[in-house]
Amino acid sequence: MIPFNKPYLTGKEAHYMYQAVYKGKLSGNGDFTKKCQAFFEQKYGFKKCLLTTSCTDALEMCAILCDIKPGDEVIVPSYTFVSSALAFVRAGAKIVFADSMPNNPNIDVTKIEALITPKTKVIVPVHYAGVACDMDAIMDIANKHNLLVVEDAAQAVDSYYAVRHPERSEGSPTKRALGGIGHLAAFSFHETKNIIAGEGGLLVINDERFIRRAEIIWEKGTNRAEYFRGEVNKYGWVDTGSSFLPSEVIAAFLWAQLENMDDIQNKRKALWNKYYELLKPFAEQGKFKLPDMPDYATNNAHMFYLVCNSLEERTALIKRLKENDILAVFHYLSLHSSPYYNDKHDGRDLPNCNKFADCLVRLPLYYELEEEQIEKICNSINTNADE
Repeated sequence: MIPFNKPYLTGKEAHYMYQAVYKGKLSGNGDFTKKCQAFFEQKYGFKKCLLTTSCTDALEMCAILCDIKPGDEVIVPSYTFVSSALAFVRAGAKIVFADSMPNNPNIDVTKIEALITPKTKVIVPVHYAGVACDMDAIMDIANKHNLLVVEDAAQAVDSYYAVRHPERSEGSPTKRALGGIGHLAAFSFHETKNIIAGEGGLLVINDERFIRRAEIIWEKGTNRAEYFRGEVNKYGWVDTGSSFLPSEVIAAFLWAQLENMDDIQNKRKALWNKYYELLKPFAEQGKFKLPDMPDYATNNAHMFYLVCNSLEERTALIKRLKENDILAVFHYLSLHSSPYYNDKHDGRDLPNCNKFADCLVRLPLYYELEEEQIEKICNSINTNADE
């Protein structure tokens, strides 16, 4: 069986975890935590990074930092993982779901402004498959209406947005790392991601207003981090918060992955390109659609997916692949029609979200996948497409 995913180990994970254990500092915010945070700040220019136990925790910290109160409204794409909305629901927000674009699952920026009301506080663009949302347009809307932007970059490590209007900011770069554009951002290191820690996440703070408070929330509402830096002579409970820090063992595992990021990314991109090369002729015949890559987005090879022409065709394709010992899977069910939230949704039809929920199928993609296996997968797909 060719699995859908297989976590990749560089070989250094256990070694660094051993180091963490025998240093006697296990509770978090030790040497490996600091090294991982510095890696992202230096490589991608993020202002401040804090490791978390999950991307969900990072998003919950975002909700606290955005000062979400009951009745506030948060705009979220419906075609996303539940955490994108749940973090804000827990703070009492009303989720206003937005439709996807016609050609890819990212939020349709042309529909956002119509969803804004005096109660709107945050826009949450989700970079699906590591492909950038139209961040210039989203930031323009946010600035116009004095809103905060929280990038859900769970799938978007090492992916970039090509700035479309660099003239607006003298000396601005021609591309910016995803997670470094909104006021806040969250990444995931779940075992299905490009860079993994089993479970784990990262909060990125790009707006200096939130840096000090983020560190306090991260440390259970205390100014403990300031105390250990010698900035205060004692620490205490000064704000809300929770236990958002991962242990040093998790950070040690993650560090082994970050050291090998370029190798991991190069291999994944080569596999992604092989899929595209082999499947493009059949997509051109209208058998299915390949991933859409806007000109403002780079490809971090997080995922390779197809969009079938119907739910029936997708069901048949997944069945056919399974018969050939290949595990392919669909993805999200639209959150606006979920059992938990459908009676809270305002009733608007979101046809593009529904299309991706019914028609999108994800193919195996992981470091140890071989080109010969991709050829087998594509041959099985093409056989199915010809029937």
